[in-house]
Amino acid sequence: MVAAAEQVSPPLEAEDIAIEELHFDSRNPRLFLESDLSDEELILVLWREYVVDEVALSIANNGYFRHEPLFVAREKGRLIVVEGNRRLAAVRLLRDKALRTKIKATDLPDISEKLHKNLEKLPVVISEREKVWQYVGFKHINGPQPWQSYAKAQYIAWLHNDLKVPLDEIAGSIGDRHGTVRRLYRGLMVLRQAQSTGEFELEDRWRKHFSFSHLYTGLDNPILQDFLGIDDQNSYQPNPVPSEHISNLGELCLWVFGRESTDTRPMVKTQNPDLHNLISAIGSRDGLAALRRGLSLKVARDISRGDKTLFNEYLLEVRYLLQQARGKQLTGDSGDSSTLLTAEEILDLAHQLVLDIEQHRWEGPSTRRPYAAL
Repeated sequence: MVAAAEQVSPPLEAEDIAIEELHFDSRNPRLFLESDLSDEELILVLWREYVVDEVALSIANNGYFRHEPLFVAREKGRLIVVEGNRRLAAVRLLRDKALRTKIKATDLPDISEKLHKNLEKLPVVISEREKVWQYVGFKHINGPQPWQSYAKAQYIAWLHNDLKVPLDEIAGSIGDRHGTVRRLYRGLMVLRQAQSTGEFELEDRWRKHFSFSHLYTGLDNPILQDFLGIDDQNSYQPNPVPSEHISNLGELCLWVFGRESTDTRPMVKTQNPDLHNLISAIGSRDGLAALRRGLSLKVARDISRGDKTLFNEYLLEVRYLLQQARGKQLTGDSGDSSTLLTAEEILDLAHQLVLDIEQHRWEGPSTRRPYAAL
């Protein structure tokens, strides 16, 4: 096994290849593609989604750095750029004014004839996907140019499912010591199962941004594992969710990612507190029922926690806020009559609450004096 520190340098020597011979990789883990696209269509996707303009401006100002070759695989008689699609897109756009106009990349500058000539060919390492996976994985998973979590998971799944590389070997080769590889892989297998069973459509998510981390992080929690019928022994494989829990998987994806076609917004906007609150609600029979009735996440979370817990928390919160208000009274009280009225209303409510508590505990009328008489 190649140590992670040894993977920073390209494994082979680069050679110059004309850009017309280089084609984009529709299997690129970074792209959310479910079908093959033409090179021009891929350039449009890269331009819209992956800040190709920054790469293009850098090349326009500084030229192409030869120490950053493209990694290319020869597949079906074509040279496919496995690593470096953004750089290839940037070069293609800089050299082709008509293409810039077509995809509305008109803010890119015209380049000099000398640079135009220099960009006819690019440094390329021709190899096979299987032979460069360690270098690419280190660079984009735990290395200096990290992909987002979904792209990392796609790459890990290709290595494990297609190339049969063990997950532990992948983790060791890219320097992962925190179980991230296994977590990303499980998250993607669960997501793909939701898609293959028709429970979730990636393109129909409510937000354009895909918060894949909400799913793969949540799957570490025993409550969600129980909800989906998985555990840490059987979940690191394709289709880990048992058939009897598939509908639960669909519900989870809806709550986490939403659905654009029905204008259903996701309940989870942030992991803290939204994901934690969702897990808390799912872990309670009443909270889960509230989610399924379409009640808000806050309501479902409160229902899941029970009245006793909420009652005590409300009392503690009110006491804290009253302490804060009292501390600000000397400098914050404007003398307006409304503040005194509000304080008196709070006093009346507190008095009534004390009476209610006493009556509930002793099942009789209170013998204590009202607060107003103290």
